[in-house]
Amino acid sequence: MLVLTRRESEKIVFPDLGVTVEIVSLKGNRARIGVQAPQDVRILRQEIMDAGAVGDPRAADVRPAATLSHAMRNRLQKVGIAARLANRQISAGLIDDAQMTLMTLLAELESLNREAAGERPQHPERPQADRSSTQPAKGRALLVDDDENERRLLAGYLKMTGYEVDVAGDGADALDYLRTHDRPDIVLLDMLMPRCDGPSAIGQIRNDPHLDGLKVLAVSGTAPGRLGVETGPRGVDVWFQKPIDPEELVRAMDRLVPATIRT
Repeated sequence: MLVLTRRESEKIVFPDLGVTVEIVSLKGNRARIGVQAPQDVRILRQEIMDAGAVGDPRAADVRPAATLSHAMRNRLQKVGIAARLANRQISAGLIDDAQMTLMTLLAELESLNREAAGERPQHPERPQADRSSTQPAKGRALLVDDDENERRLLAGYLKMTGYEVDVAGDGADALDYLRTHDRPDIVLLDMLMPRCDGPSAIGQIRNDPHLDGLKVLAVSGTAPGRLGVETGPRGVDVWFQKPIDPEELVRAMDRLVPATIRT
């Protein structure tokens, strides 16, 4: 297991990936992190990746998203959310929580490094969930995902942005929750899960008159349309394909959750 310190100029090296991560400087509540990698390994800012989705020439060399496997999308999802969550925790002064989140990020990178070296992948450490939220609740979300580590990271990020979050491990747990709890303001639903997958859960939600109009976002490594799920009133309201930008996800949630909930 890699252990991260907060000293400047400390480096973490992934030799089989040829990647070095260095804490360049710490100033106030912001950390500058440098990444060195081989020329054939592209490192892009999130806005460049986003630009690629709309044909911006700055992102002409971005690999088409369709070439990523479902498993790799899930791995990149955890890395991306961990990085964004740690940044928010640092900004909020939650240094211990940020430390634990960064350890999760580094563990994921170490696991990818082992795979690149031909070793059997290892499950990363699972630190305890964050303890704090820095804003009044904007609404209540039900997050449904069978990956415990990913579920914890995304729930932590949503809490940092002001949402109350309950979680479910698959579609069956989500449907039980919806039958026995007050209705949430929004549901974030993975698609490929055991027992009851996303399409099956969507079908039951949309056929339940007590859940009429419930806002549902798909957060999945599978491309829209491949599972026969509509985007609209009879399916999901918005489809996010992993790896997602969690800030974009929150903006979509803010648009869908009634303004009266957030005031």
